[in-house]
Amino acid sequence: MARRPTIKDIARRAGVSESAVSFALNDRPGVSQGTRARIRRVAEELGWQANSAARALSGERAGAVGLVLARPAHTLGVESFFLQLVSGIQEVLSAARTALLFQVVEDVDAECAVHRRWWAERRVDGVLVVDPRTADPRPALLAELGLPAVTIGEPGPPAGPATVPGPAPVSAPAAAPRSVPVLSPVSVVRADDAGAMAQVLDHLHGLGHRRIVHIAGLPGLAHTVRRMESLRFEAGRRGLGPDHVRSVVTDYSDAEGAAATRRVLAEPRPPTALVYDNDVMAVAGSAVAAELGIPVPDRLSIVAWDDSALCRVTHPRLTALVRDTAGFGRLAAEELLSVLAGGPPRVRESERPRLEPRDSTAPPPAHTDS
Repeated sequence: MARRPTIKDIARRAGVSESAVSFALNDRPGVSQGTRARIRRVAEELGWQANSAARALSGERAGAVGLVLARPAHTLGVESFFLQLVSGIQEVLSAARTALLFQVVEDVDAECAVHRRWWAERRVDGVLVVDPRTADPRPALLAELGLPAVTIGEPGPPAGPATVPGPAPVSAPAAAPRSVPVLSPVSVVRADDAGAMAQVLDHLHGLGHRRIVHIAGLPGLAHTVRRMESLRFEAGRRGLGPDHVRSVVTDYSDAEGAAATRRVLAEPRPPTALVYDNDVMAVAGSAVAAELGIPVPDRLSIVAWDDSALCRVTHPRLTALVRDTAGFGRLAAEELLSVLAGGPPRVRESERPRLEPRDSTAPPPAHTDS
């Protein structure tokens, strides 16, 4: 575990007294300008943050936890999942009089930099980590820093061409979705993506659909890979190969969801059912179908992964996976508070989603070939 630099470390390196370091870092009189500059240079070399001096000296906790979201900002404006997740997190933290420090960044490298800065500044007592990646540097970094953490979502397998397919059809042999053991001292709160996908395939296959396309999210996310693997596995169990059931990836936005919908519906043998990884893309896909004159559900069935008000007020109302996303957030916040209180790292399961059939799914047209 990395050790934060102390005033004693700075004093020893700079060849001055600890009181001189305190004066320099807190911008108080009592040291010369040259000594002040030397102390600050040494503090910077050691990774000390001047504005954290008082807290570092007192040893007090920050009274806050952090959440960094590394996603394109334009995909967050109307997506309900994170709003509900944060509301659940905030509910628990508010009751515990703990603040939530939230930041949006461009990518995981930037997120790691934020974690390092928060650790050095003692801004947070622990962090919540969302969107586990297939090759994720964050658990190892947090373990190195000794920064308590809870990962929201199950960690993924190592990245590679077999597990992170692009937008082309997935053609690898069907295999059971993998559950990855937790090897780092980071708690995990996870959802049953494989079980949820099985419900979706049960529903669509039972209606008679044999050509199904999954409009998936970002390809580097562990849950995207897990859903794609689950789709392939469940399709294989029903004798459907990649020429019948496949996934394409997007950035979760309505624009890419609509573009992907337009592409697959223009194929010579278009799908009779589409499964979208969020509500926003599902609503966008439904609008594209209407624009193309393809009635839902008479010629095309649509399923949304996350239920929301959008799914319930659009016409036709969208079949969706219903889950307690706010409860997912509450569970994660409760687990982080438990870790901060000295509890051991552990894996906790959220409530399993259930499929809510609505007006957007029905049997495919009788003349549709397989």
